[in-house]
Amino acid sequence: MKDFRELKVWEKAHRFVLGVYRSSQSFPADERFGLTAHLRKSVVSITSNIAEGCGRETDKDFARFLIIAAGSASEAEYQILLAKDLGYLSDSSYEDLDSKVNEVKRMLNSLIQTLNQTS
Repeated sequence: MKDFRELKVWEKAHRFVLGVYRSSQSFPADERFGLTAHLRKSVVSITSNIAEGCGRETDKDFARFLIIAAGSASEAEYQILLAKDLGYLSDSSYEDLDSKVNEVKRMLNSLIQTLNQTS
């Protein structure tokens, strides 16, 4: 069993989650149960799946949860693009969040490949 807090990818993803929460505070009130909730659920799913995978016994199980986390990251990537296109995010906020989510996706894919080579 691994401590998820020791993983650099979890740390980066956690910072991304915090950024999304801060940025989405200014979304319109009528999006509270729409895009705001969906985006927040997607980003929390990234860190939650990394943490849950760390609690699994095998690298194969861990990799499976990382794949789910990567899927959630792709979902969030689209949702921040949608938020920008709807005018809810400034270009600079979008670029910052997009850069962070893509870094997390690259790190997840690298870790998945490493785990798959060892199992």
